[in-house]
Amino acid sequence: MSEHLTRPTDLDLPPRLRAILDAEYPRFSEAEMARRRAAIEGLLRETDLDHLVFCGANRFGSSVQWLTGWPVTTEAVGVLTPGEPDAMFVQHVNHAPLARRIANRAEVAWGGGSSIGGAIAILEKRGARAGKVGVIGPMTFEQYAALTAILGPVANLNRPYIRLRQVKSAEEIEWMRIGAALTDRGMMALRDNLRPGASERQLADVVERAYIALGGTNVIHFIGVTPMANPSLGVPTQFVANRRVARGDMVFAEISAAFWEHPGQVLRSFTVDAEPTELYRDLHGVADAVFDAVAAVLKEGARPQQVIEAAAMIEAAGFTIIDDLLHGYGGGYLPPILGCKSRPSAHVPDEPFRAGMVVVIQPNVVTRDGTAGVQTGEMVLITATGIAPFHAIPRGFVRV
Repeated sequence: MSEHLTRPTDLDLPPRLRAILDAEYPRFSEAEMARRRAAIEGLLRETDLDHLVFCGANRFGSSVQWLTGWPVTTEAVGVLTPGEPDAMFVQHVNHAPLARRIANRAEVAWGGGSSIGGAIAILEKRGARAGKVGVIGPMTFEQYAALTAILGPVANLNRPYIRLRQVKSAEEIEWMRIGAALTDRGMMALRDNLRPGASERQLADVVERAYIALGGTNVIHFIGVTPMANPSLGVPTQFVANRRVARGDMVFAEISAAFWEHPGQVLRSFTVDAEPTELYRDLHGVADAVFDAVAAVLKEGARPQQVIEAAAMIEAAGFTIIDDLLHGYGGGYLPPILGCKSRPSAHVPDEPFRAGMVVVIQPNVVTRDGTAGVQTGEMVLITATGIAPFHAIPRGFVRV
């Protein structure tokens, strides 16, 4: 790291969270893991199924982590049968020893030439019948073909599983508080190192360094840089450009760091060595007002359409959005995923919000031509009476 770049050095956590962070390999309690298994077994009963195949690949596949504690590396395929220990097969062979250690509630083995083949062998040993197997997770065509060749059609349980994941347990919320604290450190590092001459690559580097040494992993750091006098960017970009920050630039970012797949998410906008122009003041003023209006609506029993109505000031001010206005988070990019009147959602569910849901409010207010925009917002917890914050970094349009 360049000697003139700085980073936050520690996490200010209460003792109960510090104990989780400081564990060699942190684990959820037996009660929490039993709760999850009971939820899945209840889902199997509801759908008249006897077995579940759960899978993930390339660190994607939250059901594997949720059920076993193992954050998927290359590939993992597991079998859950009520009354039987879970069986899980992983790729590659050198990943199996650590998987056995972390996923110690499951019987873990190397999948050999085919992890799905190992799972099928377990299903056959357990007497699985056609039409009695469900699947959660991203299954490849080859895996699906191999499974259905032996057991016929399988039931897709991803939608009901996602509904289970929308509401977080008390322990999951605690782990997400650690993820939020790590995420705050990433945004603080970006803010504290924004200056003319810093490259976007350096900024991405300092963001990750702010939390990796403290136990975090990178989820995203989307960063956008554009001159306020002649803007050409309405939303942070998914990959950093090879350019340097200049005086008069506007910089906005969306950052998520995770603690063992339990993330935070925070979005902020900054100006570099200059006051915001009138256009950017207007954009950010609307974004702040929309955040507050949406936050005022959210509570148990509120409906997604109310969120969209609360954001109507975007159109009233002559602006629109590019990014989603709100989405669920934790265990994936979860529903509801909402837009606004001028940039509609693909689907607006009617189901009300529930206490324990975690969502990100993120008004990305932009000009109608998409050339100028700001972003603000953060992850919050929905309660019976409103929302509770996860993040500590102050909101606002900050000049650095």
